[in-house]
Amino acid sequence: MLEARARLGLTAVNRAAEAAGLRPGMALADARALVPGLVVAPAHPPRDAKALDGLAAWCGRYSPWTATDASVVACGAGGVLSGGGGGLWLDATGCAHLFGGEEAMLAELTDRIGALGFAIRAAIADTPGAAWAVARFAAAQERWIVVAPDPDELRAALAPLPVAALRIGTATATALSGLGLGRIGDLIDVPRAPLAARFGAEVARRLDAALGAAAEPISPAVPAPPHLARLAFAEPIGRLEDVAAGLGRLLGDLCRGLEKAGRGARRLVLSLYRPDGTFTRLRVGTARPSRDAAHLASLFAETLDGIELGFGIEVMTLAVPVAEPLPPAQPGLTDSDTGRDTERDVAMLIDRLGSRLGRNGVLRPFTRESHIPERAAGMVPAADAAPASTASEVPDDAMPRPLRLLPRPEPVAAVAAPDAPPVLFRWRRAVHLVAYAEGPERIAPEWWRDGCAETRDYYRIEDAEGRRFWLYRE
Repeated sequence: MLEARARLGLTAVNRAAEAAGLRPGMALADARALVPGLVVAPAHPPRDAKALDGLAAWCGRYSPWTATDASVVACGAGGVLSGGGGGLWLDATGCAHLFGGEEAMLAELTDRIGALGFAIRAAIADTPGAAWAVARFAAAQERWIVVAPDPDELRAALAPLPVAALRIGTATATALSGLGLGRIGDLIDVPRAPLAARFGAEVARRLDAALGAAAEPISPAVPAPPHLARLAFAEPIGRLEDVAAGLGRLLGDLCRGLEKAGRGARRLVLSLYRPDGTFTRLRVGTARPSRDAAHLASLFAETLDGIELGFGIEVMTLAVPVAEPLPPAQPGLTDSDTGRDTERDVAMLIDRLGSRLGRNGVLRPFTRESHIPERAAGMVPAADAAPASTASEVPDDAMPRPLRLLPRPEPVAAVAAPDAPPVLFRWRRAVHLVAYAEGPERIAPEWWRDGCAETRDYYRIEDAEGRRFWLYRE
């Protein structure tokens, strides 16, 4: 039940209410007139959308391409009503054979979602529009329907359905029904130009999309990864050792595919699906492209110990959302031929530390284009690709720079003549007498930055005790 424009209406009904003549979109007063003992509960659209998103993610066990669809049009007796309820899109291309075919895949999917407490109807067709229409409006009582991949079969499946199945507005569907065009079959042979002139381009566009005459792209909730491996178990597994063994098989399959493609993984996502409709996702990253199965398994080892197995794991998928070119490398016949690959060893060390300390727990420095000392370098996560160095070369006549700097400049109180180096200064409550001084080296501010500082004169200072400092005056 949801309130809209000071009117309480039904957003969804169960099977008993539907059998009693209630439909989504019906006013609550009318519904109670038909069923005096009607029990209602407040609707919570945000919570429903969140649950639908979770269900779509769980359906990743069937296809890496999933998306949510919240639009619903329901046909009631004597008219067309807009109503509630959610839907899911799954692209079964290349996936159905893993379950024994499209029929077996739909049968398993509907049984599992039904066991979670949802009322479900599903359909597979050549076009998203046709699958949507058949799933919601077909007269068959089965939970699932497969439309044969044939244009004539597609037209035959759509023809008896109401025009509301084209996902058009309620007013447009009512107007079409008033003209005797209440079924999709009545519209198929109608010329598109008069149809668009009377009802706009939406009706013709939806009709052509359902028939396959026009493309209807649907964006998945998460882009489908280019490399994916899947492993299903006859019975749910409940031991971490079994999960680790399954991960080893997935990594073997995935690394062989990456090798054929000449690529290496930079990001990996392991998804573990449970029978109760919940799932867990583990993510790791690498400092450089890799297809070393043993090394990648060691990165997941740190996170596997903390997962909750619950009722067991029945499906595991391993995806590589980010991959980069990794050409084959020719190893030497002996260790002395090539020596140790220092770059690879450092990258593997970064990966192991990152898996324990987090992605932002291991940083690397990089240089950037700036003469201001505190802006000339920065830190980025070591697992990320190192930014291209843009630091300009230091002129030959420039003063030597210190190897270490304070995180930010600290003020000092100095005694000095105008345009001359200091003769003594106080820093952190200690007084330092200057024995030697060199400079100044003038560094101009970056005028293109907002609130740029003053011009700086830098001095290299050595005090009477031999300690050295780098001071500047604005």
